[in-house]
Amino acid sequence: MPESGPIIPTHRLPLTARGEEFCALLKQRIVFLDGATGTMLQRHKLSEADVRGARFKDHPIDLKNNNDLLVLTRPELVLEVHRQYYAAGADFVETNTFNANVISQADYKLEPYVREMNLSAAKLARQAADETERATPGRRCFVAGALGPLNRTLSLSRDVNDPGKREVTFDQVRDAYYEQVVALVEGGVDLLLPETIFDTLNVKACLYAIDLFFERTGRRLPVMISGTITDASGRTLSGQTTEAFWNSVAHARPVAVGFNCALGAALMRPYIEELSRLADCCVSCYPNAGLPDPLSETGFPEGPEDTAGFLEEFARAGLVNIVGGCCGTTPAHIRAIRARLEKYPPRKPAPTPTGLRLSGLEPLTHDGPNAPFLVVGERTNVTGSPQFKKLIKAGDFDAGLAVARQQVENGANILDVNFDEALLDGEASMTRFLNLVASEPDIARVPLILDSSKWSVIEAGLKCAQGKCVVNSISLKEGEEKFLHQAREIRRY
Repeated sequence: MPESGPIIPTHRLPLTARGEEFCALLKQRIVFLDGATGTMLQRHKLSEADVRGARFKDHPIDLKNNNDLLVLTRPELVLEVHRQYYAAGADFVETNTFNANVISQADYKLEPYVREMNLSAAKLARQAADETERATPGRRCFVAGALGPLNRTLSLSRDVNDPGKREVTFDQVRDAYYEQVVALVEGGVDLLLPETIFDTLNVKACLYAIDLFFERTGRRLPVMISGTITDASGRTLSGQTTEAFWNSVAHARPVAVGFNCALGAALMRPYIEELSRLADCCVSCYPNAGLPDPLSETGFPEGPEDTAGFLEEFARAGLVNIVGGCCGTTPAHIRAIRARLEKYPPRKPAPTPTGLRLSGLEPLTHDGPNAPFLVVGERTNVTGSPQFKKLIKAGDFDAGLAVARQQVENGANILDVNFDEALLDGEASMTRFLNLVASEPDIARVPLILDSSKWSVIEAGLKCAQGKCVVNSISLKEGEEKFLHQAREIRRY
């Protein structure tokens, strides 16, 4: 990726005109998102030949399950889905780009078509929005550029024999999202929506790409972030609790944060309640139509009034600003949701928090005059622990993990990690160790201090930490410009 340009405080860049309108609407009332695109497309029971079309009839890989390709081969179907959701009362729809990135499309050998997919998807949604506005003078219809979670993860290994192995790097994920963002914005989206987040490190790479795009173009769109609580444990797939997730992404200053997918509304409520208590921005909720049910028509059990009834309870309690539907929901669901919820006022954002908000898999809040000292585990520092240095120099990272575990078990609130030793490859050691830490929930639950006198080592650590860290440290010894550049990059990570 080319070097970033002069320092620009991206959060102070002006919003686009339609971005301003969207944010203004959020202050006035509850805003309604569309439902599931995939559920609607599946109703057509498309064959392999239908999905391929003439253009990809000789493609060597099966394409039947690649819904993102339909924006090129069956655009009329995607356009009609958007039209139906606007007709049902949605204020904004998502582009059909959940997997439209080079990492996910590599499974289909369609990487060269990713830019075209995103551009076409954005234009189709924009067309439906513009048509609806013309047909209903005074109405505003918005388009969200959907950025899915990827089919690869930065925080977890698929190799049971090597928990430190990763199939993609932070830079690859960042670059994949950057390409997608450029095309979506060019195609006419009004806001950006990283969604269905199961690994917070993936979305941190996405948010990095978005912020870099804002800086380079000098324009800003609203950003809405939606994670996924995978089961009754109340955690994301990569292990974070609701508050830890919020602490990890709050630096992006999103217009809204929330949850979607995985659970129905009834099971999602405690996590939406927690976000509502914490977030100083809007809160969104677009659940599945209950838990999967293969016997039902849509694959999910809840009808429109069921889902609308649950979400009405959320609105009555003042928990939400944006509502819609995910898997199994249809235009009928969105119509029922809007009819039941539009009479309620929007949630009021929580006060902007003060104090220190960090996270590993779990949050660390340090605030107020009575906050105790934090206990820093410093034995995972080669400059301060001869034992740890000996283990790392010998390549015994498993034994190094045992040192980290002992620190946490003995009460460390935060782990200081340092590999500044002349005979060590600091960047490789930091990357390997933090990837292994991520595989150990009893260690990864606490935040990290990334400790080095070398910027490249600190940056390597930032690319491996899904939580919110402390950096120790950067210096003015190389001049103010370098210092400000590094400070900006830390914030961006």
